[in-house]
Amino acid sequence: MLSSDLLMERFLALHPKMIDLSLGRLTRLLDALGNPQRRLPPVIHVAGTNGKGSTIAFMRAILEAAGLSVHVYTSPHLVRFHERIRLGAPGGGKLVTEDVLVDAFERCETANKGEAITVFEMTTAAAFVLFAEYPADVLLLEVGLGGEFDATNVIDTALATVVTPVSVDHSEYLGDTLVKIATAKAGIFKQGIPAILGQQEHPEAEAELERRAARAGARQIAAGQQFQAYEEQGRLIFQDEDGLLDLPLPKLPGRHQIANAGTAIAALRAAGFGTLPVGAYESGIANASWPARLQRLNTGRLTRWVPTDGELWLDGGHNPDGGKVLANAMREFDQRYPRPLVMIVGMLGTKDSAAFLEAFKGLAREVIAVPIPSQKAARSAEEVASLAEKAGLSAQISSDFEAALQAIAGRPWPVAPRILMTGSLYLAGDILAANGTPPE
Repeated sequence: MLSSDLLMERFLALHPKMIDLSLGRLTRLLDALGNPQRRLPPVIHVAGTNGKGSTIAFMRAILEAAGLSVHVYTSPHLVRFHERIRLGAPGGGKLVTEDVLVDAFERCETANKGEAITVFEMTTAAAFVLFAEYPADVLLLEVGLGGEFDATNVIDTALATVVTPVSVDHSEYLGDTLVKIATAKAGIFKQGIPAILGQQEHPEAEAELERRAARAGARQIAAGQQFQAYEEQGRLIFQDEDGLLDLPLPKLPGRHQIANAGTAIAALRAAGFGTLPVGAYESGIANASWPARLQRLNTGRLTRWVPTDGELWLDGGHNPDGGKVLANAMREFDQRYPRPLVMIVGMLGTKDSAAFLEAFKGLAREVIAVPIPSQKAARSAEEVASLAEKAGLSAQISSDFEAALQAIAGRPWPVAPRILMTGSLYLAGDILAANGTPPE
């Protein structure tokens, strides 16, 4: 039997571009497969720039705590492609197994007959085949890129559509302004379907989302308007027209996760899950996890290089707004437990590295820049260090993230440091693999 990795290598040869936003190639393939996208469980469709994965993680945890079976489709993966497809089952879903994935890939390859198609389109078709064949109560479907012309937008309807915070990212595909990017994200809105708008940081993006929701005939449910989520006396308070929920704070750290949890709750209530027991919301919010999003590494091979009483954190943040959110979280940590912050940073050349790093000016004691060997599009360590210095940060370079950790461990620390490894989801995946703690 061929491996899933080998099959994806074959898929790469079917289209010259890694990303080519269009629906025609996929609808042709899905038609050849008997249109599995029309036999999916009820869908909650999620787009946005930041917070999509965390919002989905909250929804999944809440629904599973209520005893429901939940399929999940997310991207990108960190270590193995299998992370993208979670098949729901009573008692909790599991990542797709290799044999099941290979079978779906082979059926899609046969049906495609060698026609031009991107890897994401092929793998999305395989996911739809599996989601149609395995029973579940709901499918949480994350947009890959944009919205309107993303492969996931071949679905005809949904229980609800969600747009989490919109910021500048993937400008080469979605446009160079927040309005253009918001327009692309809003392409998932559908007539008569609730459109949940997460808390937006940019007024122009929020206004465009509201315009597009109205134009699509969607029922708008926006953070700060139709629902509220905030912290009060160490609790998460959620309120909408259906009433108030007094819940524990999320296990996922950072103030931004309160907003993501609120968006998740609003989406579930709008999608018809308002009768879930309060205990499901409590358990889901308190136990949801999402790898490489302010993930503390307490075990694994790399933790041996953490100075005694120090902390090691991992986050895949890589765009300017992601940098601001991450820096704010580090400030919150420092207010509670002051420690010197040392950052290990690797970034792609397609990202606005300067704007990302500027968020940490006056906060990080030092940036250690590292390469991302697995990515040809990665910036060199020298380039990242130069951008960090221009952003007002002290910077040096290291040959790789493990060497950077060893250098930190070899210094005398009057107060043990807080180490943050960040800048790229690709870097985060390499770190989790090296640490021996891949997502499960």
